[in-house]
Amino acid sequence: MESEGVQKIIGIPNMTPPGRAPSGIDRMGIDCRIAQSVSVFTDLSCNNRGKIVLGDQVILMDRVRLVTGDTWTNRDAFITIGSKVIVNVGAYLSGEGGLIIEDEVLIGPGAKILSAGHDYKGPPESIYRHPLTYGRIHIEKGAWIGASSIVLEGVRIGRGAVIGAGSTVTKDVRAFSIVAGSPARLVKWRDGYRPRHANTAEKLLKRLYNFLSQWIR
Repeated sequence: MESEGVQKIIGIPNMTPPGRAPSGIDRMGIDCRIAQSVSVFTDLSCNNRGKIVLGDQVILMDRVRLVTGDTWTNRDAFITIGSKVIVNVGAYLSGEGGLIIEDEVLIGPGAKILSAGHDYKGPPESIYRHPLTYGRIHIEKGAWIGASSIVLEGVRIGRGAVIGAGSTVTKDVRAFSIVAGSPARLVKWRDGYRPRHANTAEKLLKRLYNFLSQWIR
């Protein structure tokens, strides 16, 4: 019979011993938890180490995929993950164009952070024959990337921002904003963090609407 009052949590990875990170992760902080099913796509023959770096107390759940690709020809590829970051089940993190994730970021299950893509303009017909495109992604401290959302290359997610589940982020997201949709658009600001200029702009728009309404009637 189990003792009452003793907390027993299952479903998160065990603590990863120092020096036992999966092959391809170059540096790892203390007290990290990395699931055995985490996979890494990188070039181990490259002498330019430090391409994938984890801070302290990072949790990478099952089937998370870390990608820097061919770092021999693409020296700008890297993934830097800060401390106390949680990456949930099945997330895909591409650092081919460079990826910075600051402290205390939450990344939901199935989210895809894509710092590389394919050029598709003009011939040849086959996209396979087109070059790759790259754009660094920077996710600032305390942001939340919702489940199954997609962040495309070259985007910066502001501090404490929230990306709604299933959204596609194609441009920068301001700090403390809540965005959703495909493409993602501003829904509202987090309570207590609305910028002053946003209140002013809304008041001006309301006055303009009221003024125009008088003439339309």
